Amino acid sequence: MSVIRVTVWNEFLHERTNAAIAAVYPEGIHGAIAAFLNREADIRCEGVTLDMPEQGLSDELLQRTDVLIWWGHALHEAVSDETVRRVARHVHAGMGLIALHSAHGSKVMRALMGTPMTLSWRHGDSEKLWCVLPAHPIARGVPRCIEIPEEEMYGEPFAIPNPDEVVFIGGFRGGEVFRSGVTFTRGYGRIFYFQPGHEEAPVYRQPEIQRIIVNAVRWACPALRLPEPEGNIHCV
Repeated sequence: MSVIRVTVWNEFLHERTNAAIAAVYPEGIHGAIAAFLNREADIRCEGVTLDMPEQGLSDELLQRTDVLIWWGHALHEAVSDETVRRVARHVHAGMGLIALHSAHGSKVMRALMGTPMTLSWRHGDSEKLWCVLPAHPIARGVPRCIEIPEEEMYGEPFAIPNPDEVVFIGGFRGGEVFRSGVTFTRGYGRIFYFQPGHEEAPVYRQPEIQRIIVNAVRWACPALRLPEPEGNIHCV
């Protein structure tokens, strides 16, 4: 059995500066995600953070990463253009990318999507996450509707390019809707953006959310990985 090598990147800011968030994720969001991924026999996951050398994302690490998971929020602009270029090159060469929650606004996603990735939002809400493409591999074993008791409202319009697929749509108590789970392809790399995961709530403790992320890792794992992307890749 081949093993999927996953790296979870996290700013690791809120968990160290906000006691309430630290109580939800004492091991860091990256640690919580790595813990449930490492329960899968075919996945090996490690967490890295912004304050590590090379911002946690050396070329050597990215070369051995099949799927990169990105969680960012308050420190998007602290990520260097050099780091963004490295990540984008590896995505174009086949590395999978899963962008979680407020990672929509990361420099990496903006570079790969070519749009501002803006949306409407409101702090404090609940969400019903509807699976609208149940035959998709990311939706395997996932209920048609997932109740998320506490979540940050993200709403349309969402300034993204037309996605390859819309797998999940979120509906919020205030009536807003959002394309909460969408896929893209850049070069040889598969990308999944997944909206749930507000840092103040234990969203990544929910088994259904964990199942979606596990499925997304397997879906995004490259069938082909080039040593370098073909042609000239412009990003940042």
